[in-house]
Amino acid sequence: MMNSLAATRTQWCRRLVGAPRCWPSLPPSVILLQRRGIAQSGEESSAKKDQKPKPKASTTLRRAAAASLPIRSKRTPTRSDIQPIFTLATAERYNLLGIRDHLPSSAKLLHESWWIPKWGETGKEGEIFIFGNGSFVCWGLDEEQAKKFAWNFLRKPHVEVSPLREPETEDLDFVTDPEEDTRLQGDLIILGRTPPLDTEDALPKEMPVSTLPQETVLARYAYSQALSRSTALSALEISLERYLSSMALLPDALQRTGKPGMSRQQLVMKLGELLKFRQGLNLNRENFSDTPDFYWAEPVLENYFKTLSAALEMKSRTQSVNDKITYAAEMQSVLRELLTETSAHRMELIIIALIAVEVIICLIRDGPELWHMFVADEQPEERKPSVLQ
Repeated sequence: MMNSLAATRTQWCRRLVGAPRCWPSLPPSVILLQRRGIAQSGEESSAKKDQKPKPKASTTLRRAAAASLPIRSKRTPTRSDIQPIFTLATAERYNLLGIRDHLPSSAKLLHESWWIPKWGETGKEGEIFIFGNGSFVCWGLDEEQAKKFAWNFLRKPHVEVSPLREPETEDLDFVTDPEEDTRLQGDLIILGRTPPLDTEDALPKEMPVSTLPQETVLARYAYSQALSRSTALSALEISLERYLSSMALLPDALQRTGKPGMSRQQLVMKLGELLKFRQGLNLNRENFSDTPDFYWAEPVLENYFKTLSAALEMKSRTQSVNDKITYAAEMQSVLRELLTETSAHRMELIIIALIAVEVIICLIRDGPELWHMFVADEQPEERKPSVLQ
């Protein structure tokens, strides 16, 4: 059987090539394996073609990213293309009162933000929300356009308060579909139908021309405020990690040398930096734990805000930062007590040294007189026996 297969293969080779030599004959089992391999590779390539596009996983929503795959993979006539949402934090705070003169003429004050309904190059316009926590959110603009906007309008000395060493970013995606309800699905925001608002003055009376539908402007505002808080918190987390890294060697120094290796002034400066972290986290008007007052009268917008805040894990992240600050404060309290004890011990040594110096000065100054007095008292006692004799 094997010989007949080899002879048949040789005849076919001679007919095709016209030469007496051909490829070496292979066993049928090898030929079957090759065919199976070709079939498997074809199936893998077709499977790769049929794979659904994966959503971005660069945000904290990556664990729920799979929920957005049905929207991303299926196109409908009413659904727009997937567009980016890019958030950029460049400072600890923005001076919203002094920023108006530097913004485009279309900018409007919308509750706790400046709203720019249309900005960008022709054909690539988007809208921007600027918040007082040092961050702004761009809808329909990519990272390059966001950085260009920051450079042109926000990188001003009297606009940025305490600029960050490195800008902090966060990105998300959105689509518009009037046949869907406005919601967050996985890591994708769907802008569609929104219930009517409870208050009439929630929107400006004169609405400017916007790149995106005006019906969902407050939904975009609510989502933007949640995103801006998350990005500002990320910047605070990075600054706190840098601070904790600078203090990480202190326990080791105490273990090796018994000394903190830091002066009192340096310790007080570190303590002030730590208090500044806690103030920025809990005490500023734009903090990370309270719900803005505006949403108390608008339950629908409050739901948008809280849904994205929960997906971004704002509560647990804020608690984690507070715990780290508490640990750093306890460590600094121990160091402060050590410095106080060291200072008290040093003061005791100084007092003892001053007393010793004063005794020496008294001996030098009054020593001869005391010596003469002592000798004069002894001489009559020595002479008394001779007189009696």
